[in-house]
Amino acid sequence: MFNYRLLTRISGGFFSLAVSMLVAMPAFASSITLATPLGEIVIDLFEEETPETVANFLNYVRDGDFENSFIHRSVTGFIIQGGGFTWVDGALVNVPTDPPVINEPGISNLRGTIAMAKRSGDPNSATSQWFINLADNAAILDDQNGGFTVFGEVTGDGMDVADAIAALQIWNAGGTFSTIPLIDYPGSPTPIAVEYLVMTDLSENDEFQINPGLNDAWYNITTNGQGFFIIVFPDLEQMFLTWFTFDTERPPESVTAMLGDPGARWLTAQGSYSGNQAVLEITMTTGGIFDSGTPVPVSNPDGTIVVEFSDCAAGTVSYDIPSINSQGVVPIQRIVLDNIALCEQLAEPVAQ
Repeated sequence: MFNYRLLTRISGGFFSLAVSMLVAMPAFASSITLATPLGEIVIDLFEEETPETVANFLNYVRDGDFENSFIHRSVTGFIIQGGGFTWVDGALVNVPTDPPVINEPGISNLRGTIAMAKRSGDPNSATSQWFINLADNAAILDDQNGGFTVFGEVTGDGMDVADAIAALQIWNAGGTFSTIPLIDYPGSPTPIAVEYLVMTDLSENDEFQINPGLNDAWYNITTNGQGFFIIVFPDLEQMFLTWFTFDTERPPESVTAMLGDPGARWLTAQGSYSGNQAVLEITMTTGGIFDSGTPVPVSNPDGTIVVEFSDCAAGTVSYDIPSINSQGVVPIQRIVLDNIALCEQLAEPVAQ
């Protein structure tokens, strides 16, 4: 239950803040998938913080320079490295490099981050080679050679895959390949072949990205009287959601409206988002009479909501509310479908 006038003021405040934040909205956040024989690693790229480095890296991805590339270096408890070589017609070939990119240090080389490799003694010499930090390497890499530029971070269970690669036996194939990880390689005199290499396929992810163009009123398309109000705060990478429903008839004063019963009730949820999905913590409010001056008791956090968008007009809300033993998934849609132009514009990748 809630006071409608109060909600209007609160929603208006949030909406004004969200609109003002659009002016300084960060650039579209890209992500890539690194496919390997041991699984996939999804990496979110820091376009806002390291724009030159991300643009450089995506140029290699989009030009196909990383096709048939492989992990050529593995140092236990330190890094795994790739982006330098490809396997072409049974031979190891250098990745064709673009001009070096300017160094953009500042983000720490912590476990799970991806950074650019470069030549010793030249901070601005990074080209195509990159590495994933297997440990917190800030003390070693944040200041060395002008600092190694971290330009992204592994998400989900991607580090399980990185650790599996790091756990492979390392072989000395000479020169640059003195610490190359190989899969089930029987050893010399068997020549190294493609089936022994940790091959990598890098591609951009084209899933829908949450953006402030989703700020709008939504509704449950399968149930009468359930509405949602969603606000995205890009600078904070946070989403705020209200879920409400009400009848037109006032319930008896002796009735306390609960979620799932006739009468007015609402809940709020807030949390972080990445890609096309937001994970929100629920705060549920019960009691009171609609449009009454009686204060409304606010509960403690009570469950989670996961919001997933397929595009600018549709998505799903998955909820789990332990206090009332209620779980489910509902489809949502914008109330006004004409309001999607801004969202579609913001969902387009920024040209590099």
